Amino acid sequence: MTDFLPLFPLKLVVFPNEELNLHIFETRYKQLIRECDHNGTTFGIPTFLDDKIMDFGTEVELLKITKKNPDGSLDIKTRGLGIFKIHDFFSLALNKMYSGADIERIESDMESDGFLNEQILEKAAVLYDYLEIKKPLPADLNFKTYEIAHHVGFSIEQEYQLLSISDEKRRQQFMHDHLVKLIPVVKEMEKLRKKAKM
Repeated sequence: MTDFLPLFPLKLVVFPNEELNLHIFETRYKQLIRECDHNGTTFGIPTFLDDKIMDFGTEVELLKITKKNPDGSLDIKTRGLGIFKIHDFFSLALNKMYSGADIERIESDMESDGFLNEQILEKAAVLYDYLEIKKPLPADLNFKTYEIAHHVGFSIEQEYQLLSISDEKRRQQFMHDHLVKLIPVVKEMEKLRKKAKM
């Protein structure tokens, strides 16, 4: 079963439960946001990669219009809800200035593996130490990969790949394997940086 969803494509990946602040200045998206505010409806943020709109994205809800600026632009606060897959894309929704799509909402298996989460936290802590990142990691082993996906050195392509995986244990494995490959590279770069300083 598919549902219609207005779209706001962006060159980024939004994850479920992530809060995202946006500055809205294009006329078509001001129309979209005003309609969401008035009707209490949601919209989708599909990832825009390689000059095209990708199949997967995140449905988001408008939490608040935080500021209406003198030039007509809007500052808004949103939150990611769940993943969707585009079935039919419309460059212009019916009688609208913005695009839209018939989408399928993707159910995600959120059951995680505690041992893998422990491994991920250990490796992320090593990475943070090398890069001198002060951001705190989750305090317990019940976290979901989405919570730290922006903070483990993924490229936008890798973040999109994570978004398209519908099973938490496979997302954990994907993140773990990434950290295993990334840490030696970062370690070597740190050695070179220290040599250059000497």
